[in-house]
Amino acid sequence: MEIPQHFHVVETAGWLVNHRMNSALPGYLMISSKTDTNDLSDLPEDALAEFGPLLARAQSTLKRQLNAQRVYIGRYGHMPGYPIHFHVIPIYDWVEELFWNDARYRLLENFAGGPGETATDGAELTLFVWREFCERAVPPPIRGPSVSEAIELLREVMRFPPL
Repeated sequence: MEIPQHFHVVETAGWLVNHRMNSALPGYLMISSKTDTNDLSDLPEDALAEFGPLLARAQSTLKRQLNAQRVYIGRYGHMPGYPIHFHVIPIYDWVEELFWNDARYRLLENFAGGPGETATDGAELTLFVWREFCERAVPPPIRGPSVSEAIELLREVMRFPPL
């Protein structure tokens, strides 16, 4: 899949970091391999060596520059034709507030077998972000920088070599 340039954040020899194209949540990043494989074990050693520092840089930048209280990093899906990629999802305090104020998501409490360690978890908040900020025609209002402003900020801070 061709990612339009205006979504690109930073690129290394082995990876492209871009803002998720269909996300209204500022800072929702995708880190995609430039190697056409769906398996980490098939990646070149150099790409694997870049990967950890790139993930750490993305997480740190989202926390420090955009004030994400948490950052979820995960690999989902395995659709043919897409190289291995990772979702980097910022969770801002206002996102969690929206989650708690939306009665539809209180139904998730019915699926718990017992008390959890926290009031909610990453799976529930990831579902909320996907449904509300990526799939809705009219997403909830955001607080803070817009998607385009976040992309510009992330480009400045995440560019290589490190500042």
